[in-house]
Amino acid sequence: MPSASSSDVVILVLGVVLAAAYLFKDQIFASKPSTPVPAAKQANGGGNPRDFIAKMKEGNKRIVIFYGSQTGTAEEYAIRLAKEAKSKFGLASLVCDPEEYDFENLDQIPDNSCAFFVMATYGEGEPTDNAVELCQKLSDDSFEFSNGTHKLDGLKYVVFGLGNKTYEHYNLISRNVDRDLAKMGAVRIGERGEGDDDKSMEEDYLAWKDGMWEAFAQAMNVEEGQGGDSPDFVVSEVQDHPAEKVYLGELSARALTKSRGIHDAKNPFPATVSTARELFAVDADRNCVHVELSIEGSGMTYQHGDHVGVWPSNAEVEVERLLCALGLHDKKDTVINIESLDPALAKVPFPVPTTYVTVLRHYIDISAVAGRQMLGVLAKFAPNPEAEATLKTLNSNKEEYTAVVADGCLKLGEVLQYAAKDDMKAIPTPANTTKWEIPFDIIVSSITRLQPRYYSISSSPKLHPNHIHATVVVLKYGSASDKVPQRFIYGVGSNFLLNLKAASNGEKLSLTTTDADLSGAKVIAAPAYAIEGPRGAYKQETIYKVPIHVRRSTFRLPTNPKSPVIMIGPGTGVAPFRGFVQERVAMARRTIEKNGPEGLADWGNIRLYFGSRTSTQDFLYRDEWDNYAKELHGKFTMRCAFSRENYKPDGSKIYVQDLIWEDAETIADAILNGKGYVYICGDAKSMSKSVEEALCRILGEAKGGSAEVEGAAELKILKERSRLLLDVWS
Repeated sequence: MPSASSSDVVILVLGVVLAAAYLFKDQIFASKPSTPVPAAKQANGGGNPRDFIAKMKEGNKRIVIFYGSQTGTAEEYAIRLAKEAKSKFGLASLVCDPEEYDFENLDQIPDNSCAFFVMATYGEGEPTDNAVELCQKLSDDSFEFSNGTHKLDGLKYVVFGLGNKTYEHYNLISRNVDRDLAKMGAVRIGERGEGDDDKSMEEDYLAWKDGMWEAFAQAMNVEEGQGGDSPDFVVSEVQDHPAEKVYLGELSARALTKSRGIHDAKNPFPATVSTARELFAVDADRNCVHVELSIEGSGMTYQHGDHVGVWPSNAEVEVERLLCALGLHDKKDTVINIESLDPALAKVPFPVPTTYVTVLRHYIDISAVAGRQMLGVLAKFAPNPEAEATLKTLNSNKEEYTAVVADGCLKLGEVLQYAAKDDMKAIPTPANTTKWEIPFDIIVSSITRLQPRYYSISSSPKLHPNHIHATVVVLKYGSASDKVPQRFIYGVGSNFLLNLKAASNGEKLSLTTTDADLSGAKVIAAPAYAIEGPRGAYKQETIYKVPIHVRRSTFRLPTNPKSPVIMIGPGTGVAPFRGFVQERVAMARRTIEKNGPEGLADWGNIRLYFGSRTSTQDFLYRDEWDNYAKELHGKFTMRCAFSRENYKPDGSKIYVQDLIWEDAETIADAILNGKGYVYICGDAKSMSKSVEEALCRILGEAKGGSAEVEGAAELKILKERSRLLLDVWS
């Protein structure tokens, strides 16, 4: 057989290879399956999502801003700082919820970068829930950063604190953060800022920020003017969007789709108003609403001392006013979508798509006093030079702003009417309200999200497991400015509930009246609200609902009923103590059922100090307390101070602190010997301080010393051991 030549062998091998390649082409030439990379992973390089340093580098961000926020205010100021850094210097920021990040690499912040800490103080000098771990690690000398030490040498930082001077531990957390950072070798830029919510957080922020930015520019070697005005959002009108997918006031996706889920602050529960009644006498010049909200079937629970968050809408007159001023009245129901141009810096604060009127009615706080800084942004859109000059003056002149806007309690719509010389007292219409060409994205950027209003729960789940009770005094007072027309100011949450009470009972509220100065024209007498809810979801015939959620509290009775309890709650400050007493009544019923009345023999006494103007007009729940006392078989004592009925020998009024001093011996014995607990609820500005001063005096004298030394020391011990608890507001 003739031998094959080498060329024949090559051809033969090549043929075999090509045949094999054809047979197995799918396996050989198939492309490798692609793995989709989520947008977040692409942006973060697929790294550790808790590594803020990596995110700063990937986004070329020279500023990281941490915020400690309980209600959202500190987060809002953190975002404002980020926006200002961008507009002033062109610097990008990473705004961080500290709960979502690790801090071992805090020492790795580059030399050309800076950390901001915007920290609210919560409760009795505590960090907000999301900042607990951050504060612990900064103050813990044993905690090591990536450099193996508890040192942050040379780290540049800025601190702005949010607090309230009516509380004892004013801005304690921001001061502690500043102290801890300095101790570790970090270098603060500018002065530490401190905002006081009792007066004006906004004015404190404005007074602080200019000097801080000046020091910032020098420390960071940057020049102002390198940034520029750029919008946060793009607002677009949408055609032919499915109506059932448009948010008309629903607070969550579950609410829109009517799907079941956990009910919390992100998904409030529409609670049926089972009872709503007036607590003040018919001839009283004020209102106080008692409301009972059914949570049956919601999966929600509560404890005595918790708070209920009620989600109101804005008053319809303010919605109409702003629609007219923005020239949107005729297209208020137009569907709009809103997109963020920088989601890391500014998230769309409410669900979309929605409508213009829905945003103003349900989603942003158009009822708040207009901020001074906002007015400078809006001035360029004024309808005429005079209106522009007015807004510029209000923006730049703090005294004028205070006299007109702050003292006049002017909302944004009213400020625009004031600047345009419109009639602020008349019912707003497109005919009597000047149109401003303000882009809607600026409105969304400038006005914060409408927040829930919190009220102390005034019931116990032991007696009312399926209902939450709230006791709400209706806020209504006169404006204090002589530069704008005098009128009444109405609190959003309480007047919203007053409307619900009236509707639930078939009552009529007088919403308009005739003004003699306007030749018989109709003007606003009281605000009306869209209480029927989105798509009428909160109304079924004569039954109304209101969206709520429960906020947990540490304001609790001692678990051992043998401990004496002293409760001080004038006015609606009595609300949680009604729940406390109900809690004890429920426990007493079980004890008596098992052991008879003698089972209460070793229980500590519960003392309630209540105050109001008179015993006939505003004595809250006056028909209940005697019944509670009977059920507690002598273990409940109530003392009342009626400031317009009972007077001291010198003619001055008697308040709860005076009753406490009268009972000094009993109170000292309950606290010092009985290891009793003290609770204060109500006004923080004067009542709470006066009560604490009385307690210091009582305890100081009982210890054979003074209020300033021994008394203050005992009070401090009570607070440290959680035997003196406060639920106060300003």
